[in-house]
Amino acid sequence: MAVEVYKSSTKYETFSYLPPMTAEQIRQQISYCISQGWNPAVEHTEKDNSMSNYWYMWKLPLFGEQSVDVVLQELDACHREFPDHLVRFIAYDNYAQSQGMAFVVYR
Repeated sequence: MAVEVYKSSTKYETFSYLPPMTAEQIRQQISYCISQGWNPAVEHTEKDNSMSNYWYMWKLPLFGEQSVDVVLQELDACHREFPDHLVRFIAYDNYAQSQGMAFVVYR
């Protein structure tokens, strides 16, 4: 039965191959990104466009943000504004000039 669930569910990013993360695990991932000096950001898109390379940015990236709670509040605000959209967390690595991490928080 687990194989059927795996095959039938859409995969959006690396963490989607694992069981859903708890609120504490999401907090730990965001905390890790902030501790690395990465800049957090929030993006969203319609479920039909989820495989597109283009997601809408929710505000500007939170440059230099050090509070996990502020990032979680922005994720929640985006989800409240667009309840039918997928909402994901992005962390930009300034040194490598790329995304350090990205995962969907709200499906």
